[in-house]
Amino acid sequence: MIRTAIIGGAGYTAGELIRLLIHHPQVELTAIVSQSHAGQPVHVVHQDLVGNTQLSFVKNNDTEVDVTFLCLGHGKSQEYLAKNPIAKGKIIDLSNDFRLKKAAVFEDKTFIYGLPELQKEEIKKARYIANPGCFATTIQLALLPLAHAERIEHEVHVNAITGSTGAGQSLSPTSHFSWRNNNVSVYKAFNHQHLGEITESIKSLQPWFDESINFIPVRGNFTRGIMATAYTKISLNVDELKSLYEEYYEKSVFTYVSTQPIHLKQVVNTNKCLLHIEKHGPYALVTSMIDNLLKGASGQAIQNMNLLFGLEEDLGLKLKASIF
Repeated sequence: MIRTAIIGGAGYTAGELIRLLIHHPQVELTAIVSQSHAGQPVHVVHQDLVGNTQLSFVKNNDTEVDVTFLCLGHGKSQEYLAKNPIAKGKIIDLSNDFRLKKAAVFEDKTFIYGLPELQKEEIKKARYIANPGCFATTIQLALLPLAHAERIEHEVHVNAITGSTGAGQSLSPTSHFSWRNNNVSVYKAFNHQHLGEITESIKSLQPWFDESINFIPVRGNFTRGIMATAYTKISLNVDELKSLYEEYYEKSVFTYVSTQPIHLKQVVNTNKCLLHIEKHGPYALVTSMIDNLLKGASGQAIQNMNLLFGLEEDLGLKLKASIF
């Protein structure tokens, strides 16, 4: 059994990670650390876990584990590791602290970017993983086949809408029900923090790529999921595009190219990414959808854990969408 611990166990991402780990057939979840909830039963905070676990939050993890998941706020993982060195075992960090190449080396640790559809073999050999962001995952999976074929020749335009869980549990004016319900809004247009990791991944496949990725993020009035549409001028016809995508994802466990138009309920509560390809005049249009808490966070972290320990990639992740 793989012994695991979670640092920062109270948020949405940690809640999904706990749910996945306690049902994973090869995992023993030994500790869930939360400074603010230490001593409380986990199911008091994560109420969907009533009857599933008797674990309580602890203030510190004093047991040696095989893998530690860091579910801390952005900018907090480096701070935690500096104060609480983890000498043994593997680390999967779900913040943005180590995703960019300039930040991937921290003290004696080198973090590998954990997008399996981009660099599965490198992940298998790693010890430290930087789990990708949710918007970044959705958009990269829409663009990787084009970059792999070196066919991104013009600027890319992306519009993506995310559910309210993407903002985390901390209250803010835009996360209150009375503001979010029946409402949508644009935020961080053209300068969202996930653009850095997206661009680095594209350039790793197409080094000469020097065009803009124009990204407009949107807050949605639903709880879970991301829908992204990406379009760019390209000379390939629609059949050539579909073949290119199907070939790239032929061996992917979770990313599928759909022949039919897709919708968000097909991916919510799963670790899937669904893609749909169209051609409109000179433009290729790629629609990409994921569950932001699963393929965009905790599900992908489990996928990376499975790769790190030589397990089947989809072990513990055979989840069905709640489509009705």
